[in-house]
Amino acid sequence: MDEMQVVEFVATYLKKKGFSEAENALQAEIQRTKNNSSSSSSNNNNNAVDVLNDPELSKFFRSLSESEDSPTRYQDEYSKLRSWTYSSLDLYKHELLHVLYPVFIHCFMDLVAKKYIQEARTFFNTFREDHEMLHLRDLQKLEGVLSPSHLEEMEFAHSLRHNKVNIKICQYSYELLLQYLHKTQSTTMLGIINERINFQVSPGQPSTISDDAEVVTLIGSNQDAANQINQKEVRWGLLEDSIENRLEKMGALLSDSEKAEGENKEADMDENKKRTAEGGKQGASVKKLKKDKATSATAKAARPEANATPMAPRVKSELALPVTARIGSNILLCFDMIWFIFLVRPIEVEQSILEDLRNRVQLSSVALPSVSFYTFINTHNSLNCASISHDGSLVAGGFSDSSLKVWDMAKLGQQTGNSVSQGENDTTPSEDVLGANGAKRSYTLFRGHSGPVYSATFNPLGDFILSSSADATIRLWSTKLNSSLVCYKGHNYPVWDVQFSPVGHYFASASHDRTARIWSMDRIQPLRIMAGHLSDVDCLQWHANCNYIATGSSDKTVRMWDVQSGDCVRIFIGHRSMILSLAMSPDGRYMASGDEDGTIMMWDLSSGRCVTPLMGHTSCVWSLAFSGEGSLLASGSADCTVKLWDVTASTKAPKTEEKSGNPNRLRSLKTLPTKSTPVYSLQFSRRNLLFAAGVLSKSL
Repeated sequence: MDEMQVVEFVATYLKKKGFSEAENALQAEIQRTKNNSSSSSSNNNNNAVDVLNDPELSKFFRSLSESEDSPTRYQDEYSKLRSWTYSSLDLYKHELLHVLYPVFIHCFMDLVAKKYIQEARTFFNTFREDHEMLHLRDLQKLEGVLSPSHLEEMEFAHSLRHNKVNIKICQYSYELLLQYLHKTQSTTMLGIINERINFQVSPGQPSTISDDAEVVTLIGSNQDAANQINQKEVRWGLLEDSIENRLEKMGALLSDSEKAEGENKEADMDENKKRTAEGGKQGASVKKLKKDKATSATAKAARPEANATPMAPRVKSELALPVTARIGSNILLCFDMIWFIFLVRPIEVEQSILEDLRNRVQLSSVALPSVSFYTFINTHNSLNCASISHDGSLVAGGFSDSSLKVWDMAKLGQQTGNSVSQGENDTTPSEDVLGANGAKRSYTLFRGHSGPVYSATFNPLGDFILSSSADATIRLWSTKLNSSLVCYKGHNYPVWDVQFSPVGHYFASASHDRTARIWSMDRIQPLRIMAGHLSDVDCLQWHANCNYIATGSSDKTVRMWDVQSGDCVRIFIGHRSMILSLAMSPDGRYMASGDEDGTIMMWDLSSGRCVTPLMGHTSCVWSLAFSGEGSLLASGSADCTVKLWDVTASTKAPKTEEKSGNPNRLRSLKTLPTKSTPVYSLQFSRRNLLFAAGVLSKSL
């Protein structure tokens, strides 16, 4: 190795790293050295370090001079890192395996960025099988990266390139990894890990495999920005004057009055008993019956207090309630200067809700709910969504042929002619009532959309139903008049989800255009537009106090928005795949989210942190629902099961456990399998009966 080679190696290295000033200084020094070489060489040769013949220095200079752009280095070093990881001790292996995926995707993107397209494809196809189980959707997106420009144009790839991955790892696993990288001189892997991964090193033993869902936080949003947003105040309390709150108070007073009335009647029966012996026997039986009723009523009123948790704070709604006018027992509601009469009897409705609340079954880990499952058959793979009214009396299905069908459970099986649908594309009544075989239909058919219907939702009283479609519109239907009332336009792409607010007048929509929008029934244009997600907004859910909505996206994050200002007040990061379902606890403090991989996460809204991940489903979680008092969480999945989870056990974890980072996990109370019916929808009634709906799948 001669002197010119050494100089060339060093110059190449400096140029590669962009050290132009150092390179110029080196060239000037070389020139000056040549000029003075004749006078100084004889004096320095005896004492100088033999740079040219030192094997270690030669090896070092060669490693520096070798082009770090060489694609073979990525392939060789990643292959060695992979082999070393899989051969590690089982105690540390699952932690070290978390490092492979981010290193893999950044090796691929670095090769593409340096225009080694063919080598990048070979590298990608060689090692992709290792990561398909957990990250198949990501890999499918990255498959489309075929040039350096794609790395900037594709938002997913751009986000990966400009954000780090957070990985939790124990101290010993971290030291093992660093020792390996330095020992093998894997400078390329070391550079990627140093630049792209943020290790959260913790003392003690490695995390267990059951903790995997919270170990790795993949990119989707900048963690620092999320932490800053999560500092904002969130008022998670309940509405001050909600219907349930008012009626619960009325129910308690009514129970007390019934008890007093029962005692008075008991005294009267005692007097009758003294007068006649026969009447006495009969009176005694009636007395016992009255006493049992009074005791039962008192117990029902007291049951919520027996299991009472600390009362949630009360807040005022930031949404203005609609102005309604009443004519007799009917309600008038205005839609852009068009007034509709709806046959609603508020007194009867309130009495019905009161009766439901008074007869609510208190659920717990030892008192599980009854389940009523509605199964769709002969849908020919065309059913896209299912929705159940709050009392379970109506079931709706959205289909790929752009139709919306509603079944009345009370009339199911009856051969009546009352299911005539009306709409913009109505057929004649005789054709609409009769099915293909000439028999009368058992459902109400709503036509009006021009694309597949992806979501449907009932308002709290069941008078209206909203549907969203691939035609980028939302339609409001009347279940009383069986007709389309309003068509809402604003989104530019398919609308994946729509949900009524708890008060019923407002609703929110989620779309492929990466936005969520707030609407009111009496306006055809949106009131608010929430923009910030990096990909489709797939699902949404209203907070119990109507002041916030939560949105789940394909960018693997959940965001919570203030409906008054339209600002994002929380970003929840932790899922590894797209979020498909959301649910808010009745007290407004917690939120559950389910993703495509089958993972459910419980979040504390006040802090923005994950309380605990729930592992158990083996496929997409399509629906989540909290019980009426919030003690249980039900989850429905494409794996054809409904799971019940104990919420109380986790949310009441001691503070010492929370500080130690080992919160008490939600435990699965029961798994309810179906034969071959993926669960599309779940809904708890006010009495805590669990309704579920799904479609029979012969392919499973």
